Amino acid sequence: SQSVHYLKAAIVNIFALLPDLSLCVYSANTPPFQTHTHTHIHKLKKCSMLYLVLVPTCEDLSVAVGQLLNFSHVFPQVNVRVTTMDAELEFAIQPSTTGKQLFDQVVKTIGLREVWYFGLQYMDGKGYYTWLKLDKKVSSQDVKKENPLQFKFRAKFFPEDVSEELIQDITQKLFFLQVKEGILSDEVYCPPETAVLLASYSVQAKFADYTKEVHRPGYLLSERLLPHRVLEQHKLSREQWEERIQVWHEEHGGMLKEDAMLEYLKIAQDLEMYGVNYFDIKNKKGTELWLGVDALGLNIYEKDDKLTPKIGFPWSEIRNISFNDKKFIIKPIDKKSPDFVFYAPRLRINKRILQLCMGNHELYMRRRKPDTIEVQQMKAQAREEKQQKQMERAQLENEKKKREAIEKEKEQMEHEKKELMMRLYQYEEQTKKAEKELQEQLQRAMMLDQERRRAEEEAIRLESERQAALVAKEELAREAENQKKSQEQLAAELAEHTAKIAALEEAKRRKEEEASTWQLKAMEAQDDLIKTKEELNTVMTPLPLPVLPPPPPMYDNMDDNSDSEENTSTHSADLQIEGINDHRNEEDRLTEAEKNERVQNQLKALTSELAQARDESKNTQNDLLHSENIRAGRDKYKTLRQIRQGNTKQRIDEFEAL
Repeated sequence: SQSVHYLKAAIVNIFALLPDLSLCVYSANTPPFQTHTHTHIHKLKKCSMLYLVLVPTCEDLSVAVGQLLNFSHVFPQVNVRVTTMDAELEFAIQPSTTGKQLFDQVVKTIGLREVWYFGLQYMDGKGYYTWLKLDKKVSSQDVKKENPLQFKFRAKFFPEDVSEELIQDITQKLFFLQVKEGILSDEVYCPPETAVLLASYSVQAKFADYTKEVHRPGYLLSERLLPHRVLEQHKLSREQWEERIQVWHEEHGGMLKEDAMLEYLKIAQDLEMYGVNYFDIKNKKGTELWLGVDALGLNIYEKDDKLTPKIGFPWSEIRNISFNDKKFIIKPIDKKSPDFVFYAPRLRINKRILQLCMGNHELYMRRRKPDTIEVQQMKAQAREEKQQKQMERAQLENEKKKREAIEKEKEQMEHEKKELMMRLYQYEEQTKKAEKELQEQLQRAMMLDQERRRAEEEAIRLESERQAALVAKEELAREAENQKKSQEQLAAELAEHTAKIAALEEAKRRKEEEASTWQLKAMEAQDDLIKTKEELNTVMTPLPLPVLPPPPPMYDNMDDNSDSEENTSTHSADLQIEGINDHRNEEDRLTEAEKNERVQNQLKALTSELAQARDESKNTQNDLLHSENIRAGRDKYKTLRQIRQGNTKQRIDEFEAL
């Protein structure tokens, strides 16, 4: 089963490099299976680490694997696992594989070309982390015995200015992830306001632009965004932290993920502990101190303060570094100055210090010389890729704007449609109301007409009665004359009929007036009826609706594994500084907050906001030191200028006096 595991690991690793082959396997230094494999296996190619058996067809695969398993005893590979900041890689290597061969395989697998910053780190048999030496065999180094062997792919050296030096996106990503982990684990001190701002860039790098519909409340609750120290120092719930980070995440709208990572690094590189390797040392007086080795030089720190160095030596002032056992000697360029001597507790510490000094000095020199052809080509390629991404981004933005315009137009059309439907509904309601009023007016007109006819009929009846009364009067008069009744009786009857006639005439007059009144009302009702019909005709006339357009188409040679002496415990390295330009330009640098007003304002706002929720009783030593530096107006680069003042001799004397 172990042989099968080796074979599988080999096949997986080679297919990653040569995907066009049907089958690739490792063999020993001599291929005993060459004459025993399937007849269709027609080619055997030897390379530095392995033999490749090329199988032309899929049909041969099972036969070849079956036959090769018979020779699995000739596979003495060693399994290794390399953990990068965002992936795990597994390889099967030979005992003769060197550190450089393994390193090269890792960088090829992840597509990294800026290899000079990185190294492979492992835990040795004594539990110390150390760097794999590239010129020695992996199997000869004191890697902790595990299966598979465990390595970490990490940045060993840091750039001075990430925006000027880091070229590839993969390089920026690896630095971003490593620096972020250092800040979150509190290996690198970061003040709370800066930690929140960095967290917002970290969120932008992972989630891209904030979208209310996508990033619902709670989308950051499971994310590790702030150091535990910062969470403990503020009386805020996780939901309240999310609200604050989300506000700043929203401000980064339109920023590419790669740009968010770079912005994160540009702010993080101004932190005092960024990129510094600290070592326990003592001066000649035996005072315990910290030695800080970074991209800019060597700095000396007091034991209780890793934030503020007290003395600094740029790489440009150092011509030779060496150690003899636990004694480390630095020879300045100024030959009038005494040697800078300190003592480390273990020999392995001096070996690591020497390696870091040599590597950082080499990069320090490289930055101050013209770029090599390789670096120029890489930068040109990176510019082209960035321009291509910007073009793609612009195209996506245009497409997005077009879609938004289409959606907006569609929404507007829907809104107009709804308005038209509402107006139509209102017209229909008005029509119904007008029709109802018309019916009521018609009914009133009919009633008025009936009343008018009744009044006319009553007037006719009264007229008939009046005429009859006149006839009766005349008849009575004639009878009075003819019969000559008594004057009193006739007078009474005459008076009675006269009064009756007067009453009838008055009633007739009133009825005539009433008929006239009803006639006028009927005429008014007729006029109202005509007006209502005209209004109804106006309402019922169809309105010319706007024509809606159709919807648009949606479119290193020393061994630091042992404290014992090999041939000698003395090592030395000369550091050359000829041919470099402006070797102290780092002293004139400004922090990102000083250069960028937007970042400065964001940090001020966060400082003010977090101060209200801060529990001052939980401040750490680093918090107090940072606050003191802020009050004194110090930052990383101002401190650098200050600790390099005076000549080299004065600073060495100051170191000895500590």
